[in-house]
Amino acid sequence: MRLGAFFNPTGHHVASWRHPDAEADAGINFRHYVELAQTAERGKFDMIFLADNLCTRRAHIEALSRSAQYIANFEPLTLLSALSTVTSRVGLVATASTSYNEPFHVARKFASLDHISGGRAGWNLVTSGMQEEAQNFGREQHYEHDTRYERAREFAQIVTALWDSWDDDAFLRDKQSGLFFRPDGFHVLNHRGKYFSVRGPLNIPRPPQGRPVIVQAGTSEAGKQVSAEFAECIFSAPLTFEGAKATYADLKGRMARFGRDPDHMKILPGLSTVVGRTEAEAQEKHEQLQSLIHPIVGREILSTVLGGFDLSAYSLDHPMPDIPQSQGSQSIFQHVMEMARRENLTIRQVALRVAGARGKNVVRGSPQQIADMMEEWYTGEACDGFNIMPPYLPGALDDFVGLVIPELQRRGLFRTEYEGRTLRENLGLPRPESCYRQPHESQRPAVNQAVG
Repeated sequence: MRLGAFFNPTGHHVASWRHPDAEADAGINFRHYVELAQTAERGKFDMIFLADNLCTRRAHIEALSRSAQYIANFEPLTLLSALSTVTSRVGLVATASTSYNEPFHVARKFASLDHISGGRAGWNLVTSGMQEEAQNFGREQHYEHDTRYERAREFAQIVTALWDSWDDDAFLRDKQSGLFFRPDGFHVLNHRGKYFSVRGPLNIPRPPQGRPVIVQAGTSEAGKQVSAEFAECIFSAPLTFEGAKATYADLKGRMARFGRDPDHMKILPGLSTVVGRTEAEAQEKHEQLQSLIHPIVGREILSTVLGGFDLSAYSLDHPMPDIPQSQGSQSIFQHVMEMARRENLTIRQVALRVAGARGKNVVRGSPQQIADMMEEWYTGEACDGFNIMPPYLPGALDDFVGLVIPELQRRGLFRTEYEGRTLRENLGLPRPESCYRQPHESQRPAVNQAVG
């Protein structure tokens, strides 16, 4: 199976920064990130992943002032470039929004990271859904959901074509002849589309991987279509085996229309693990974390997960009210609301569940119990692996690497050594041909092309 390590600075549990062993300044503590990255590499993880927002989320100041998540963090590409110098095998994946970036910027930055790291870069292709992000970029409202994904599709087409601006062997750097590159080895994009106009070419050679690995997390209908066309790794959020199995079959089944092999998309559901040497020890660790959640913070995190719906007018012990569908993650919204209705939960109860791992799957138990669950999902074709979300750091990552990884290896479910040096090689993904050489129509640039 494939494994990602998804790092929030102090962990995914909303109160993780209050844990006795946490680095309270983790978001700007480079030494802390070095330790995490090297631990993940020692555990043979395929990749580390850093999410990102382009704003400080709006919340009641009583809650915001008690939260450490997305408040004081490094910019992820800068951080991953630094971490590439203290690691050698683990993949380096970061978020860059298609809503408030330009395609040329994203293409150039991730190509640079791929060169700096020796072929270990991955781009988490996302759209932005928070109004606060829009207001940082000259807009009062963010783009509507379907518009966001329509823009994202055009954005991704441009980025992937820009990565192919230069043939792999274009740069001769021949001092004797004086020829730096072959004149027929570069391609001018000349894109004119609905949302973007980009001439190209990219001013950096083709990345070592051909293209950095493209990661996606959108599981709405529009998001699935973008994933089927571009994504090579999916971070999904199903909470049940049945839901994961349905998502797995749906996403893989959409790839044929784009001439893609289903094995060239790795689907990794989010999984937050609380590991103890015994089940009782794991439960004790979980209860300690839950006890650190301030109720106001829990309610605000729930509001964020539900697309910014203000719950402050309701008592914490009020049943979950009817909430209109948001412009945020539709899949997470549906998961949370269905759980609340099915179990007749109060706002407080839903908030405690959601706040700990922000709507993702949480499993606690012994190494054997956690490996059992992971093996069931993997062998049952519900996933290709997992995106591990340690609830607190560094302790929960240390526990997973020290206790769960050996159990997975004992069962023959996980590598004991890296298969290659690039992220693609370790994920079992092919190095793509340039879009200027690919025969399938869907893989050619959907743009005007001129060769200079």
